[in-house]
Amino acid sequence: MQVFSLNLGQLRPDPSGKPGGTTGIYKLPVPGPVDVTRLGLAGDVIVSAKHHGGPDQAVYVYGQADYDWWAGELGRELAPGTFGENLTLSDVESAAFDIGDLLHVGDGVTLQVTAPRIPCGTFAARMGDPQFVKKFRAAERPGLYCRVLKEGRIQAGDQVRVEEYPGETVSLLHVYRDHYEPDLTEAAVRRILAAPVAIRLRVDKEKELQKVLAGG
Repeated sequence: MQVFSLNLGQLRPDPSGKPGGTTGIYKLPVPGPVDVTRLGLAGDVIVSAKHHGGPDQAVYVYGQADYDWWAGELGRELAPGTFGENLTLSDVESAAFDIGDLLHVGDGVTLQVTAPRIPCGTFAARMGDPQFVKKFRAAERPGLYCRVLKEGRIQAGDQVRVEEYPGETVSLLHVYRDHYEPDLTEAAVRRILAAPVAIRLRVDKEKELQKVLAGG
């Protein structure tokens, strides 16, 4: 497995047509190398900081194997970065990962899977299809949000090694499905909270847990 493409966002008008709106979803391949910090790739553009970026969603990863599936589904090829990912990895299907799994990239960078990508209206507008959020949900190929455990420098062609998380966790697909159809039992909520999930997800699940414990 290797880095098939390394992609950085460019500031552009929001394709959904919001007055004065901008987005960083348009990411284009760069030759590299690029520095990877705790907050993501140097030079990458993050606009919607409420939902994207930050130390627990610093890098978004998508797999070329998933892109190949989408090419068959949509009847057209999709260039690396189309889905707004920073790293396009060869031979990766995102649904196969668990929260906490590690990606060792190149000679030093280590990423940890923290959450699936939840599609939004900007993504649908980027794809030119108002139904794409529903299609993306149904495909269950969400890609991987990651935190950076070890900083360093990477470039296209770097080798990637996957290390399974040894602790208590849940699958990425379980968390993805739970977003749309949450299991609001104490055991189910605690199961997700026991995994090293992203802070945004953790805050939401902790609120759910308080409601469950309060009988709400």
